[in-house]
Amino acid sequence: MMSAFFPHAATTDEVTVRVAASFLSEQSELDKGRWFWAYHVRIENGGDQPVQLLSRHWIITDAYGYHHEVEGEGVVGEQPMIAPGDAFDYVSGCPLSTPNGAMEGSYHMQRANGAIFDAAIPHFPLESSAVTE
Repeated sequence: MMSAFFPHAATTDEVTVRVAASFLSEQSELDKGRWFWAYHVRIENGGDQPVQLLSRHWIITDAYGYHHEVEGEGVVGEQPMIAPGDAFDYVSGCPLSTPNGAMEGSYHMQRANGAIFDAAIPHFPLESSAVTE
């Protein structure tokens, strides 16, 4: 399903997380050491009962290997309930102080029957072609 648009995917307990990232040169300030990416996430529920996204855990790594972790409730102000066979899409952004990096993480999910699990967010690169010399 749209795998060319979402080149990075991971499936955990019938929930597939797909990600596509793009460098936004118009929102970056290379002379100030600030690079900015947008990332589009699609969370697909391939199971037979609804799942709710409760919280997120991101690990953001810059070009020097520095890790920054971000945790919080929901995504983009929501804790979506995703019906069987449905998907939830959102777009967010990430600034870095280096021209390249990577992101990965997990979503803390709950099934309608109360079962809790962590759905993996696949590792994906943040790459810019706008490297300063």
